[in-house]
Amino acid sequence: MNNAIKSRLVRNLVPAAIFAVAATAGTGLACADDSVNTGYFGGVAIMGYDTVAYFTDGKAVKGSEEFSTDWLGTPWHFATKKHQQMFVSDPVKYAPQYGGYCAAEVAGSGSVTVNVDPEAFKIIDGKLYLIYDAGNANSFAEGASDLVRTGDINWPIVKAELEVDQPNWKLINAQ
Repeated sequence: MNNAIKSRLVRNLVPAAIFAVAATAGTGLACADDSVNTGYFGGVAIMGYDTVAYFTDGKAVKGSEEFSTDWLGTPWHFATKKHQQMFVSDPVKYAPQYGGYCAAEVAGSGSVTVNVDPEAFKIIDGKLYLIYDAGNANSFAEGASDLVRTGDINWPIVKAELEVDQPNWKLINAQ
């Protein structure tokens, strides 16, 4: 094979291979992604709460800017250096489902509620779900098998709508 043909093959195949790897890396329906809920005014994931603490402490714990990392273009705060390191080593494991938007809303109406209550959460099958309020969190947990399935179906559609309609809160908050 001559060098010109090899060069064209590499030019055409490498981008396709990179795209294929990137596409398969993000195939989880309900994992956190580039549509991360930062609330209306916070600019920080989960309003600054430590996402790892939900798993390790079983409760909502406010994070600190001192232990912060950027993931998917969004700052995430943690209560401890250890929690920050745990998140960095496996962010999808600890990130809330449906981008941190209200799981009950995504599952119920196929839309989003931006201001979730960080203290209203449920961990179901090892995944974190944030909810608008404590009463709805309990209802969500009671119907989790159906609601999670519906939310997983709805999320790609909701996410696509968010990507089109989502205002740039970082720019708005900077003014």
